Amino acid sequence: MTARLTPKTVFLLTLPPLLWAGNAIVGRLVHDMVPPVLLNFLRWAIAFFILLPLAGPVFRREAGLWRHWKTYAILGLLGIGMYNALQYMALQSSTPINVTLVASGMPVWMMLTGRLFFDVPVSRKQVAGALLSIAGVLLVLARGEWRHVLELRLVAGDLFMILATIAWSLYSWLLLRAREPAEVRANWASFLLAQVAFGALWSGAFALGEQGLGAIPVQWSWALAAALLYVATCPAIIAFGCWGAGVREAGPSVGAFFVNLTPLFTAVLSSAFLGEAPHGYHAAAFALIVGGIVVSASRR
Repeated sequence: MTARLTPKTVFLLTLPPLLWAGNAIVGRLVHDMVPPVLLNFLRWAIAFFILLPLAGPVFRREAGLWRHWKTYAILGLLGIGMYNALQYMALQSSTPINVTLVASGMPVWMMLTGRLFFDVPVSRKQVAGALLSIAGVLLVLARGEWRHVLELRLVAGDLFMILATIAWSLYSWLLLRAREPAEVRANWASFLLAQVAFGALWSGAFALGEQGLGAIPVQWSWALAAALLYVATCPAIIAFGCWGAGVREAGPSVGAFFVNLTPLFTAVLSSAFLGEAPHGYHAAAFALIVGGIVVSASRR
Protein backbone atom coordinates (compact mmCIF):
# COMPACT_ATOMS: atom_id res chain seq x y z
CA MET A 1 0.00 0.00 0.00
CA THR A 2 1.37 3.43 -0.91
CA ALA A 3 1.61 6.34 1.46
CA ARG A 4 -0.23 9.52 0.50
CA LEU A 5 -0.25 8.62 -3.20
CA THR A 6 -3.75 9.06 -4.59
CA PRO A 7 -4.71 9.37 -8.29
CA LYS A 8 -5.01 13.12 -7.75
CA THR A 9 -1.53 13.34 -6.21
CA VAL A 10 -0.01 11.23 -8.97
CA PHE A 11 -1.54 13.56 -11.58
CA LEU A 12 -0.35 16.67 -9.72
CA LEU A 13 3.23 15.35 -9.59
CA THR A 14 3.32 13.85 -13.12
CA LEU A 15 2.09 16.86 -15.09
CA PRO A 16 4.96 19.20 -14.04
CA PRO A 17 7.75 16.88 -15.37
CA LEU A 18 5.94 16.71 -18.72
CA LEU A 19 5.67 20.50 -18.93
CA TRP A 20 9.25 20.95 -17.67
CA ALA A 21 10.46 18.61 -20.43
CA GLY A 22 8.87 20.99 -22.91
CA ASN A 23 10.53 23.89 -21.10
CA ALA A 24 13.97 22.30 -21.58
CA ILE A 25 13.37 21.79 -25.28
CA VAL A 26 12.05 25.34 -25.81
CA GLY A 27 14.91 26.78 -23.75
CA ARG A 28 17.40 25.04 -26.01
CA LEU A 29 15.60 26.16 -29.19
CA VAL A 30 15.80 29.85 -28.23
CA HIS A 31 19.24 29.84 -26.59
CA ASP A 32 20.65 31.88 -29.50
CA MET A 33 17.76 34.38 -29.43
CA VAL A 34 17.83 35.61 -25.84
CA PRO A 35 20.32 35.52 -22.92
CA PRO A 36 19.41 32.79 -20.41
CA VAL A 37 18.96 34.95 -17.30
CA LEU A 38 16.94 37.54 -19.23
CA LEU A 39 14.80 34.69 -20.58
CA ASN A 40 14.07 33.67 -17.02
CA PHE A 41 13.12 37.22 -16.05
CA LEU A 42 10.81 37.67 -19.07
CA ARG A 43 9.19 34.33 -18.30
CA TRP A 44 8.29 35.25 -14.75
CA ALA A 45 7.38 38.85 -15.53
CA ILE A 46 4.76 37.57 -17.97
CA ALA A 47 3.60 34.99 -15.42
CA PHE A 48 3.24 37.76 -12.83
CA PHE A 49 0.85 39.78 -15.00
CA ILE A 50 -1.16 36.66 -15.85
CA LEU A 51 -1.57 35.78 -12.18
CA LEU A 52 -2.24 39.33 -10.97
CA PRO A 53 -5.97 39.45 -11.95
CA LEU A 54 -6.47 36.04 -10.30
CA ALA A 55 -4.83 36.84 -6.97
CA GLY A 56 -4.19 40.58 -6.79
CA PRO A 57 -5.74 41.02 -3.31
CA VAL A 58 -2.83 39.09 -1.82
CA PHE A 59 -0.79 42.33 -2.03
CA ARG A 60 -3.16 44.42 0.08
CA ARG A 61 -1.45 46.13 3.00
CA GLU A 62 -3.54 44.22 5.51
CA ALA A 63 -2.85 40.87 3.82
CA GLY A 64 -0.89 38.32 5.83
CA LEU A 65 1.69 37.98 3.07
CA TRP A 66 3.72 40.89 4.40
CA ARG A 67 4.09 39.30 7.84
CA HIS A 68 5.95 36.41 6.18
CA TRP A 69 7.62 38.25 3.31
CA LYS A 70 11.06 36.83 4.15
CA THR A 71 9.79 33.27 3.61
CA TYR A 72 8.36 34.10 0.20
CA ALA A 73 11.45 36.08 -0.74
CA ILE A 74 13.57 32.97 -0.10
CA LEU A 75 11.13 30.73 -1.99
CA GLY A 76 11.20 33.17 -4.89
CA LEU A 77 14.99 33.24 -4.87
CA LEU A 78 15.47 29.45 -4.87
CA GLY A 79 12.58 28.20 -6.97
CA ILE A 80 12.22 31.06 -9.46
CA GLY A 81 15.26 33.32 -9.39
CA MET A 82 17.92 30.58 -9.21
CA TYR A 83 16.56 27.26 -10.44
CA ASN A 84 15.19 28.42 -13.76
CA ALA A 85 18.03 30.83 -14.52
CA LEU A 86 20.60 28.08 -13.87
CA GLN A 87 18.64 25.68 -16.07
CA TYR A 88 18.58 28.12 -18.98
CA MET A 89 22.29 28.75 -18.45
CA ALA A 90 22.86 24.98 -18.58
CA LEU A 91 20.99 24.78 -21.89
CA GLN A 92 23.51 27.16 -23.45
CA SER A 93 26.10 24.38 -23.61
CA SER A 94 24.19 21.17 -22.93
CA THR A 95 21.32 19.31 -24.59
CA PRO A 96 17.80 19.13 -23.13
CA ILE A 97 18.12 15.40 -22.46
CA ASN A 98 21.50 15.80 -20.76
CA VAL A 99 20.26 18.69 -18.63
CA THR A 100 17.22 16.75 -17.43
CA LEU A 101 19.36 13.67 -16.85
CA VAL A 102 21.70 15.63 -14.58
CA ALA A 103 18.60 16.74 -12.69
CA SER A 104 17.75 13.07 -12.16
CA GLY A 105 19.92 13.23 -9.05
CA MET A 106 17.02 15.09 -7.44
CA PRO A 107 15.96 12.22 -5.11
CA VAL A 108 19.49 12.01 -3.72
CA TRP A 109 19.77 15.76 -3.17
CA MET A 110 16.26 15.86 -1.72
CA MET A 111 17.08 13.14 0.81
CA LEU A 112 20.40 14.78 1.75
CA THR A 113 18.79 18.20 2.13
CA GLY A 114 16.00 16.80 4.28
CA ARG A 115 18.45 14.90 6.46
CA LEU A 116 21.02 17.70 6.88
CA PHE A 117 18.80 20.75 7.22
CA PHE A 118 15.40 19.47 8.32
CA ASP A 119 16.36 16.38 10.38
CA VAL A 120 14.26 14.05 8.21
CA PRO A 121 15.42 10.41 8.39
CA VAL A 122 16.22 8.48 5.20
CA SER A 123 14.77 4.99 4.92
CA ARG A 124 16.19 2.01 3.06
CA LYS A 125 13.15 2.01 0.81
CA GLN A 126 13.89 5.58 -0.22
CA VAL A 127 17.45 4.58 -1.11
CA ALA A 128 16.18 1.54 -3.05
CA GLY A 129 13.62 3.71 -4.83
CA ALA A 130 16.31 6.23 -5.74
CA LEU A 131 18.49 3.50 -7.26
CA LEU A 132 15.58 2.12 -9.31
CA SER A 133 14.58 5.54 -10.53
CA ILE A 134 18.11 6.57 -11.49
CA ALA A 135 18.55 3.22 -13.29
CA GLY A 136 15.55 4.12 -15.43
CA VAL A 137 17.06 7.48 -16.29
CA LEU A 138 20.41 5.88 -17.15
CA LEU A 139 18.59 3.44 -19.42
CA VAL A 140 17.28 6.39 -21.44
CA LEU A 141 20.76 7.91 -21.51
CA ALA A 142 22.21 4.59 -22.71
CA ARG A 143 19.53 4.32 -25.42
CA GLY A 144 18.85 0.79 -24.28
CA GLU A 145 22.51 -0.25 -24.25
CA TRP A 146 24.35 0.15 -20.95
CA ARG A 147 27.75 0.48 -22.64
CA HIS A 148 26.74 3.98 -23.78
CA VAL A 149 26.70 5.18 -20.14
CA LEU A 150 30.50 5.03 -20.12
CA GLU A 151 30.55 7.44 -23.08
CA LEU A 152 28.81 10.23 -21.16
CA ARG A 153 30.83 13.45 -20.90
CA LEU A 154 29.71 16.33 -18.67
CA VAL A 155 30.05 19.94 -19.83
CA ALA A 156 29.93 23.29 -18.02
CA GLY A 157 26.17 23.39 -18.35
CA ASP A 158 25.86 20.22 -16.33
CA LEU A 159 27.50 21.95 -13.35
CA PHE A 160 24.91 24.71 -13.56
CA MET A 161 22.19 22.05 -13.51
CA ILE A 162 23.66 20.41 -10.41
CA LEU A 163 23.51 23.78 -8.63
CA ALA A 164 19.95 24.22 -9.89
CA THR A 165 18.98 20.82 -8.50
CA ILE A 166 20.35 21.68 -5.07
CA ALA A 167 18.42 24.98 -5.11
CA TRP A 168 15.23 23.13 -6.06
CA SER A 169 15.71 20.64 -3.21
CA LEU A 170 15.93 23.46 -0.68
CA TYR A 171 12.93 25.14 -2.31
CA SER A 172 10.78 22.02 -2.05
CA TRP A 173 11.50 21.46 1.65
CA LEU A 174 10.89 25.12 2.46
CA LEU A 175 7.69 24.93 0.41
CA LEU A 176 6.43 22.21 2.72
CA ARG A 177 7.41 24.14 5.88
CA ALA A 178 6.22 27.58 4.74
CA ARG A 179 3.63 29.34 6.88
CA GLU A 180 0.65 30.33 4.81
CA PRO A 181 -1.51 33.29 5.82
CA ALA A 182 -5.22 32.85 5.09
CA GLU A 183 -5.07 35.30 2.19
CA VAL A 184 -2.24 33.35 0.55
CA ARG A 185 -3.79 29.97 1.25
CA ALA A 186 -7.11 31.11 -0.27
CA ASN A 187 -6.26 29.63 -3.69
CA TRP A 188 -3.33 28.22 -5.63
CA ALA A 189 -2.88 31.44 -7.62
CA SER A 190 -2.35 33.48 -4.44
CA PHE A 191 0.34 31.14 -3.13
CA LEU A 192 2.12 31.10 -6.49
CA LEU A 193 1.83 34.85 -7.04
CA ALA A 194 3.38 35.50 -3.62
CA GLN A 195 6.46 33.58 -4.78
CA VAL A 196 6.50 34.93 -8.34
CA ALA A 197 6.41 38.55 -7.15
CA PHE A 198 9.65 38.12 -5.21
CA GLY A 199 11.11 35.72 -7.78
CA ALA A 200 10.60 38.25 -10.58
CA LEU A 201 12.48 40.85 -8.53
CA TRP A 202 15.39 38.45 -8.03
CA SER A 203 15.33 37.50 -11.71
CA GLY A 204 15.29 41.15 -12.76
CA ALA A 205 18.32 41.92 -10.59
CA PHE A 206 20.19 38.92 -12.01
CA ALA A 207 19.24 39.94 -15.57
CA LEU A 208 20.65 43.43 -15.00
CA GLY A 209 23.90 41.84 -13.86
CA GLU A 210 23.93 39.64 -16.95
CA GLN A 211 23.46 42.67 -19.21
CA GLY A 212 26.28 44.44 -17.41
CA LEU A 213 28.59 41.54 -18.27
CA GLY A 214 27.85 41.95 -21.99
CA ALA A 215 25.09 39.51 -22.85
CA ILE A 216 24.01 38.85 -26.43
CA PRO A 217 21.25 41.14 -27.79
CA VAL A 218 17.71 39.80 -27.95
CA GLN A 219 16.58 38.66 -31.41
CA TRP A 220 12.86 39.40 -31.29
CA SER A 221 10.58 37.27 -33.47
CA TRP A 222 7.20 35.60 -33.41
CA ALA A 223 8.95 32.33 -32.59
CA LEU A 224 10.51 33.90 -29.48
CA ALA A 225 7.17 35.43 -28.50
CA ALA A 226 5.49 32.02 -28.73
CA ALA A 227 8.29 30.47 -26.70
CA LEU A 228 7.93 33.12 -23.98
CA LEU A 229 4.17 32.56 -23.83
CA TYR A 230 4.70 28.82 -23.40
CA VAL A 231 7.39 29.00 -20.70
CA ALA A 232 5.38 31.63 -18.79
CA THR A 233 2.20 29.55 -18.68
CA CYS A 234 2.68 25.79 -18.94
CA PRO A 235 6.00 25.04 -17.15
CA ALA A 236 5.66 28.10 -14.92
CA ILE A 237 2.11 28.79 -13.74
CA ILE A 238 0.52 25.38 -14.36
CA ALA A 239 3.51 23.23 -13.39
CA PHE A 240 4.43 25.23 -10.28
CA GLY A 241 0.82 25.26 -9.11
CA CYS A 242 0.52 21.48 -9.51
CA TRP A 243 3.93 20.84 -7.95
CA GLY A 244 3.13 22.91 -4.87
CA ALA A 245 -0.16 21.09 -4.33
CA GLY A 246 1.40 17.68 -4.95
CA VAL A 247 4.37 18.24 -2.64
CA ARG A 248 2.05 19.25 0.19
CA GLU A 249 0.16 15.97 -0.14
CA ALA A 250 3.03 13.55 -0.82
CA GLY A 251 6.06 15.33 0.66
CA PRO A 252 9.29 16.49 -1.03
CA SER A 253 11.05 13.11 -0.86
CA VAL A 254 8.29 11.30 -2.77
CA GLY A 255 7.82 14.24 -5.13
CA ALA A 256 11.51 14.15 -6.03
CA PHE A 257 11.09 10.75 -7.68
CA PHE A 258 8.48 12.16 -10.04
CA VAL A 259 11.06 14.69 -11.26
CA ASN A 260 12.90 11.72 -12.76
CA LEU A 261 10.09 11.43 -15.28
CA THR A 262 11.38 14.65 -16.88
CA PRO A 263 14.28 13.09 -18.84
CA LEU A 264 11.99 10.33 -20.08
CA PHE A 265 9.42 12.88 -21.27
CA THR A 266 12.25 14.94 -22.77
CA ALA A 267 13.50 11.95 -24.76
CA VAL A 268 10.01 11.19 -26.05
CA LEU A 269 9.30 14.83 -26.99
CA SER A 270 12.71 15.13 -28.65
CA SER A 271 11.97 12.00 -30.65
CA ALA A 272 8.60 13.41 -31.64
CA PHE A 273 10.17 16.64 -32.90
CA LEU A 274 12.69 14.59 -34.88
CA GLY A 275 9.97 12.37 -36.32
CA GLU A 276 11.24 9.26 -34.54
CA ALA A 277 8.98 6.82 -32.69
CA PRO A 278 9.73 6.00 -29.03
CA HIS A 279 11.72 2.80 -28.46
CA GLY A 280 11.18 -0.17 -26.18
CA TYR A 281 13.76 1.08 -23.70
CA HIS A 282 11.58 4.13 -23.06
CA ALA A 283 8.87 1.80 -21.73
CA ALA A 284 11.43 -0.12 -19.64
CA ALA A 285 12.79 3.15 -18.23
CA PHE A 286 9.28 4.28 -17.40
CA ALA A 287 8.69 1.02 -15.51
CA LEU A 288 11.90 1.48 -13.49
CA ILE A 289 11.11 5.10 -12.63
CA VAL A 290 7.55 4.29 -11.59
CA GLY A 291 8.92 1.34 -9.59
CA GLY A 292 11.21 3.73 -7.75
CA ILE A 293 8.24 5.98 -6.95
CA VAL A 294 6.16 3.08 -5.61
CA VAL A 295 9.00 1.62 -3.53
CA SER A 296 9.98 4.97 -2.02
CA ALA A 297 6.38 5.78 -1.07
CA SER A 298 5.43 2.35 0.27
CA ARG A 299 4.97 1.33 3.89
CA ARG A 300 5.64 -2.01 5.53
